[in-house]
Amino acid sequence: MIAPGRAKPKPTPETKHFWDGAKQGKLLLQRCGDTGKAYFPPRPFSPYTGTRNVSVFEASGKATLYSYVIHHRPVPGFTPPYAIAVVELEEGPRLMTNIVDCPQTPEALVLDMPLEVTFEAMDEEISLPFFRPAKGGK
Repeated sequence: MIAPGRAKPKPTPETKHFWDGAKQGKLLLQRCGDTGKAYFPPRPFSPYTGTRNVSVFEASGKATLYSYVIHHRPVPGFTPPYAIAVVELEEGPRLMTNIVDCPQTPEALVLDMPLEVTFEAMDEEISLPFFRPAKGGK
């Protein structure tokens, strides 16, 4: 459950597709039409070539834990301790998120562990993507 007081993302024209997808339980990324490389965060041009030849696609939702810290201080909208993590998506991009559905300890949060996306609604407009340990491994 998302704790009250957490800042709510504000979709922009450039990020609307991402938030619309999250609301539907889909992790949407963009791909450079010239290189074929996926990227995140959303933007209307490729970070690789600058081209506007980009497309949106649904990611697998699979990732590995790249890095994290365990935060222990109270912050509005968060219940400590909680992991602030960077995950590496199967498609290549990395994104910052929280790890859920497991103990927030170094013993449970092992680098390179397989993860899968899960979504939690903040309200009727916004759902946030989080990651949890993958069921049955990678």
